Parts: sequence; C-alpha cells; structure tokens
Amino acid sequence: MASTTAHKLAKSQKEISVSEFFEKNRQILGFDSPVKSLIMGIKEGVDNSLDACEEAQIIPDIIVSIDKVDQKEYRVMIEDNGPGIVSTSMPNVFGRLLYGSRFHAVRQSRGQQGIGISATIMFGQITTGKAATARSKVEGAEAAKEIDIIIDTKKNAPVILREDFVPWNEKAHGTRVEFYMNGRYVTGRQSVIEYLRQTAIVNPHATLTFIDPDGKRYIFGRATEQMPPLAKEIKPHPDGIELGTLMNMIKVTKEKSLVKFLQNDFNRISERVAKEICNASGLPETTKPSNLSLDSSKQLLEGISKVKIMAPQVDCLSPIGENLIRKGLKHVLADVKPEFYAPPVSREPKVHTGNPFLVEVGIVYGGDLSSDQPVQILRFANRVPLLYQQGACVVTKAIESTDWRRYGLEQRGGSGIPFGPAIILVHVASTKIPFTSEAKEAIASVPIIQEEISLALKACGRSLKTHLNKKERKTKTRSKFEIVQVIIPLMAEKTAKIVGKPVPDLRGTLTKIMNVVWIDDAVTYDKGRHRVKVLVYNYTPKQQKFRIHTVLPKGSLDIASCNLKPMDVKEEGKVTWELPRIPSTAMYEVSFDLKGIDSEVFSETEVFVSGINPVDVMGADPLPGDWDLQGVNFTEVEAPAVAPTVEEEEDEEPDYDEAGEDLNDEQ
Repeated sequence: MASTTAHKLAKSQKEISVSEFFEKNRQILGFDSPVKSLIMGIKEGVDNSLDACEEAQIIPDIIVSIDKVDQKEYRVMIEDNGPGIVSTSMPNVFGRLLYGSRFHAVRQSRGQQGIGISATIMFGQITTGKAATARSKVEGAEAAKEIDIIIDTKKNAPVILREDFVPWNEKAHGTRVEFYMNGRYVTGRQSVIEYLRQTAIVNPHATLTFIDPDGKRYIFGRATEQMPPLAKEIKPHPDGIELGTLMNMIKVTKEKSLVKFLQNDFNRISERVAKEICNASGLPETTKPSNLSLDSSKQLLEGISKVKIMAPQVDCLSPIGENLIRKGLKHVLADVKPEFYAPPVSREPKVHTGNPFLVEVGIVYGGDLSSDQPVQILRFANRVPLLYQQGACVVTKAIESTDWRRYGLEQRGGSGIPFGPAIILVHVASTKIPFTSEAKEAIASVPIIQEEISLALKACGRSLKTHLNKKERKTKTRSKFEIVQVIIPLMAEKTAKIVGKPVPDLRGTLTKIMNVVWIDDAVTYDKGRHRVKVLVYNYTPKQQKFRIHTVLPKGSLDIASCNLKPMDVKEEGKVTWELPRIPSTAMYEVSFDLKGIDSEVFSETEVFVSGINPVDVMGADPLPGDWDLQGVNFTEVEAPAVAPTVEEEEDEEPDYDEAGEDLNDEQ
C-alpha cells in the first residue's frame, strides 16, 4: 500500500518553470499591491536603461510616460538613448526570466538576475491579457526592430506575436518598451515621481523626463556631464568567503596546483600571498585542487583567514562620489533650500562573503524641511532608490542605533529614527547586494555592512554638529550685539534728552560689555568663482593682533585676489594669514577668491585662530594641534598697518602664543 502511494506521488511530481513559479508568487518580486506594482514596473525598465547607457558610456536621456486606460489599467512607456539590443537577443531579454549577462560578473550593476523587465511584462500579461511592445535600434542600423511579445510561463520562453522593422529616424540608437498593467497611480513618499526624484539625486549625470497620466511633464535635468566610473569585472575576493562557495570554486577550477588556484581564481592574491596561505593552512603548494577533501578545504579556509590580504580595488564598484552626492542633492532639493550640506562621507571598500562593498553617506539640514517630523531617510543600493520595507533594512537599523543627540538632532530615548529638519542619504555599492528578497526593497542586516554604515553616519554627524555649534554661537553673539549696539545707544540718547546733556561716547562701555573678537564669514558664487570674506570685529577694550587659518580645496586659492597676502599656503590647502593690529571697535576684512571648483564643493569657511586667547574669540575655533606651523617665519610677511589711537598705544594688548598664553608675562 505504501509502495502504491509512493508511486502515485512520484507520478504527480514535475518540474516547475521559473516563470510559472513567479507567476503564482509575484509578490516575491514586489508586485503585491496596485501602487507598488506600477512603481516596480517602471523601476525595472529605468534600471535597465541606466545600466545599458553606462556600460556604453552614453550620457542617459530617459523618458517615462504613463497613460490611464481605465480605472485599473495603465499603459507604461520607457524609452532611452542607450546602445540598443541586437534583434536576435530581444525575445530572450524581454520574454525569458533569469536571462542576462550580469549574474556571474563580479562587478557593480543595478540588475543582475535577469528577472526585472521580463517579470514586469509577465505581470502585465497576467493582469491585462495584453502583449508588450519592444523596439530597439543599434548604432548604424537603418531601422529599428519592433516586436509584440508575451511569455509562455509553462516553458519560460518568449512568444513573438509580431515582428517588424520600423523607421525610428529621431533616434540614432536606443530602446523603448511599452506594456500594460493593472495598478494605481498616486503621489507622495512612495510614488513614481518620488522614485524618479531619488533616482535623479544619485544619478546626477542622467536626464529623466516623466509624463504623468494627466499629461503633466516633469524634467529632472542632469547636474553634471561627468559619467560615473565604469565598474570593471574582478574575481571573488577571499575575505569572508564561505566554505561551500570555496568548494564550488575548487570543483570548477582549471588550475593544477593549489598555489596557482589561489593566485589566479581570487582577487588580490599574489604568488607570495598564495604561498603564505598554503603555509598557514598546512597544505603543500603543489596540491591538486581536485584532491582537496572537506577537511582540507576547511584547512584552506582557515589559512586564508590567517593571512593579511589587501582590500579589493575600487574599480569593480561605481560609487557616486562625495562631489556628485553634494551636486545631486543640491540640484534636486533646490526647492527645499537647505541651510547646510554636510560634506559627504565615502568609506573605504570592505568585503562581505567575497563581494566588495562600500558605503556613502550625506546629510542635508535646515531650510524648509520640517523640524517636528522624523528625518527623511533616502536609501540606495547600487544607485537604485529603495522605497519600501524601510524597517527591515540594515540602513534603518544603523540609523536607529546611532545616538543622534550627540550630533544635534532630537532622539527620544537615544535610539530610533531621530526627529529634526534633516535628510539622511545612505548609498551601499557592492558587486552583490544582499537583499532580503528578489523584490530588492531592503538590504539584509549583515553586521559588517551595518558597522560601515554606522561609522559613515557618525563621521557625517560630526560635520553637522560642528555646523550647529557654530550657528548657535553666532546666533547668541548676534543677539548680544543687537542688544548692546541698538538698545543701549537708544537708552543713552533718550536719557541724554531727558536730562538735557549731550549723548555720551559709548564705545568704551560697549566694548567692555561685549569683550569679544567676533569672526564672521560669507561665501558667494559669481561668474565661476567663489568669493570669500572673513570679517573680524574687535569688540574688546584693547587692540588685537593674531593669525587666522583655514582649509581650502587643494589648489583653489587665487593668490592674486587676496587683499592680504597669506603668510603660508601649504600644498594640502591649509592657509595662514597674519592680521595687522586691529584697534578696539574696529573691523578688518580678509577677502579672497577660489577658482576651478564647482559651486557645490565649497559653501562654508571653517576658520581657526592662533596668537590670541581662544576664550576671547567667537565664530572661530582654536588652531588644531595637528596643524603644522613648523618652518613658518611669522615676521617675513608685512601686513598693512591699521593705525591705532593714542589711548590704544598707551594700553597695548599683550600677544598670545598658540596655546593662548601671554608671551609678555614674565612670570
């Protein structure tokens, strides 16, 4: 009886095609709600277009349009100016799941599995019963190839309903795909327009045009002509590789010796390092990889962990870069008018399960952003926005576990998403992003990735804290100035009028009340140049003489534009000025221009002081201890004199050294 039942069960077992599986489990791919399905379909098409353009080093121009057919059905069109697809490959690209060229390549790309666009066409076919239309033209072709296509889900095979060559004279090369699908178009945080807006932030080299169902056109223009670096294919990195993966590599290798296997099948392993691994694992260098058993494979893996191996090279990744993160944020968020863009942080590459990855973080603060709401979190993986499953993502976990109270944001209980007028951008670039599902909506909680994100967040947070401290000091000082400089003179004027006496000279009184040197700075961008002014107000009873220092982008300072010649300009961009003696109640200005840098690169001057007690200074920090002043002759540069008054000559202010100590104090 058991045998008969077993035979019956055996007869009912059959192979399931991948298309059939995803047809019945389309929620795994992200097609689990009408709103989300529409976004996913557009996302897959745009990702393919961006990848194709970048691989061909073509600056992307992408058009997305949505037409409403009825209450539930939409027609979606995505068009690009990429290299096109050869006519023989079109059926498989658009009509077969798990068909692609990037799955086995160890390099960064948006799409890897070959599921996206074909799954979108399959979903449209399931929900509307209509075929998709794909058109593609390669460079030099006289006409474009156009096909109407559906997918045979039982066989995971394309079915061509129509094919033809059609004129497409307005395009030298490119691809266009049209498909119908059931969905729902909305606006807001999780919408098509938001996906395209975030895509424009991390792809500032692309122009994205969107036409919504009402015919309204949105254009996200490119912020730069600079293409991202082309990711190069590499071999797996040995750091973090797992035992099963190592054994699979051993099975398929063509190398005849262990040392050659390590040297030629892995990244960053030279012959010397390969021999060190053999010694550390206790295996002969001449061992045939095919002869390695489970135990010897474990020995080899342990040996790899004992040897120091260089970090993977960055050329397999295509990070956005600090400059373009800032440029993309400023370009797309111009309507928000943030007051501060923290210098973006890019971490050095690390390795997870043999796959290199790196983390980039940027923070935007102030402007029209809401101060009583949680901060906005922009998550990206390989330049693709992640709009859903925020709570399940390692990016969110890293943000929640960071103590943002230390960096000036409100965070109840010291954990959780902070509150404040800020946007936190996190981009993870990797040769293989560990997504939580095929829908690619969240990054799995891998400890090393979370640690790298946390370190980058803290580095960016420190810049934000410096800005907020500086802003708070200036606000308090400015309030004090307004009270002292406006209210007290008005009181003196009215009192003098009442008692019938002349208005007294309040300069001495005001400086005694203020008793501070206030330093303010302003940066404007005009005609391709940054024009910088550093204003020094001496609101102390005595004249002051000291030095100011700042760090500028390397090679950007236009010496000829300086109204005061710098006494020292270091190669890394550190600049020092020695100020003349500034009388009490006087102001002195240091102005200069920066040339050859983008407008987004420099927006705020960080000023340091030396030769004066830093307690007496507002708006500038004491000179850091690691600033190298060795070899600087502080007397070789003559500064233009500012004539002191007779009273100031009689009551001269002592000089101070870098530590703020009185140089004239004989004690």
